[in-house]
Amino acid sequence: MITVGIRGAIPVEDNTKECIFAATKELISAIMEQNSIKEEDIASIIFTATPDLDAAFPATAVREMGFKETALLDAVEMNVKGSMSRVIRVLMHVNAEKGFKPRHIYLKEAIKLRPDLNT
Repeated sequence: MITVGIRGAIPVEDNTKECIFAATKELISAIMEQNSIKEEDIASIIFTATPDLDAAFPATAVREMGFKETALLDAVEMNVKGSMSRVIRVLMHVNAEKGFKPRHIYLKEAIKLRPDLNT
């Protein structure tokens, strides 16, 4: 068994609890589905949100999804001039079998953050 990091990001429509929760749930669900993983495979998840998203914690949205034992952490993304606004990023640590190839998931406009994945 090895621990693998899976990255992802999603833009958030507006700085509201509802939009932050909806985007977070969509991103986490897509990562889990496209990597065929279950909650018990996840060691931890680190979320960052751009400074303009302060209406809710992304981790709270994941708790609403039923994640009770997974370690979750929220942080503020660096405020780099010219960077994309209203974005939630994730680093999910997954316990997997050796040889597991993670699929990093960048949804909607967030694919611009990793154009190398869109080839």
